[in-house]
Amino acid sequence: ARLVCGSKRDGGPDFSEFSRLKPGLRLPFAPRTRLCQASLRCKTRRRPRFIGVFPAEAGPPTPFCTENQAMRYKVQPEDFIVEERIRLPLAPRGRFAIYRVHKRGVTTLSVQAQMARTLKVPQSAIVFPALKDKDAIAVQHVAVRGTGPGRLMGDGFVGEFLGRSPRPLAPTDIIANRFTIVLRGLSAEEAARIPEYLAQVARSGLPNYFDQQRFGSLVPGGDPIGKRILQRDAEGALRAYFTQPFAGDPAPVREFKALAATRWGDWDALFKAAPRPSNYRSVLTYLRDHPTGYRRALNLVTRRLLSLYLAAYQSFLWNRIAAHYLATRLGESPAHIEVAGERLPLYRELSQHLDRDATIPLPHHRAVYADPTLAAVVTRVLEEEGLILSDIKARILKKAYLPKGERALLLFPQDTSISSPQPDDLFPGRSKLTLAFTLPRGSYATLVLKALAR
Repeated sequence: ARLVCGSKRDGGPDFSEFSRLKPGLRLPFAPRTRLCQASLRCKTRRRPRFIGVFPAEAGPPTPFCTENQAMRYKVQPEDFIVEERIRLPLAPRGRFAIYRVHKRGVTTLSVQAQMARTLKVPQSAIVFPALKDKDAIAVQHVAVRGTGPGRLMGDGFVGEFLGRSPRPLAPTDIIANRFTIVLRGLSAEEAARIPEYLAQVARSGLPNYFDQQRFGSLVPGGDPIGKRILQRDAEGALRAYFTQPFAGDPAPVREFKALAATRWGDWDALFKAAPRPSNYRSVLTYLRDHPTGYRRALNLVTRRLLSLYLAAYQSFLWNRIAAHYLATRLGESPAHIEVAGERLPLYRELSQHLDRDATIPLPHHRAVYADPTLAAVVTRVLEEEGLILSDIKARILKKAYLPKGERALLLFPQDTSISSPQPDDLFPGRSKLTLAFTLPRGSYATLVLKALAR
């Protein structure tokens, strides 16, 4: 197993980087822990720390145990169902075939790769407007350049042909997402309280933070690649790309990154050790001929990854700006959630103090913050990161950009419903609830669940 995100404050060793654990190892802080399915939490006086114990080969599961309760979700894929509500640009003719895809237990990128192999086209010809959770049942849509059969099938997915379109699908085509979620392991008291909490969240709103799924490329205590790009530090961004371990890295990649951390600059040795096939080899091929050509080498990293790194760091900044702005307007809050290592405040009755339609621009060099209070918060947050607003542009990249736009400050679940408590068939003696709600594009159902746990 691997142990991640531990802390010396938990009473144990510092496992801020991934560590290999032997089967049966006794954790030194075991007296202060509790096991929750695949989740382990160390209680501290300050706040719980998510540890996350899982098979080394599989990568981490989505944590489904809340911090203050025994409430569990995503115990099985059927417990978390998401369906896109989308505006399809269908036409009698068009270059793209549109499919509705039902997937279970696989990532959207895996479905994309399988479809490309089946149709014998490049993955770039398979355009999903959004990624959906692996540990769920998802109904989403995809545009395929060219023609295809009436039905596509693969490992964990089925695609049904809907019609043709003159263009690929875009994120803006998605109107909303409908979620149906089973909460498990509830006490009778918790099961009775959650309907009231859901009604309160729907009525009063909660901060529309980006949740943990957005931050897979941010390593706790690590060096954000997106930040290095904005600082125009091409070598620093490349070093982080080659050396920082991510949760889903397979064993050969972890071993290669450990070597890169100790042999940085020895491009011949790293090329020989790089996994086959991988983008690392493409970048190292260039570095072997141009040992200090860091900027050009950085642009050889795949566009999808560069965009992901930028979006993750931009979202991190937005969360911090939103949290500081709310604290400035409303004061400190006793309730918090933790996302990407940040303690983000939650508030009751938000809609009584703030405009329901309030937005905050995504950090960008062209963003305008007309509210003086908000502008001051943005300046302070960026200063803490060693940045100014004009830095928020990926000037050293040629093929990846920071998205522009505004994000709603508040999130209001719509069309909420909740079942009466039922006996939990997986956790005897406990109860389960099935709740459903609709969220706008880009908002996170897991954020609603965390708020309910408070």
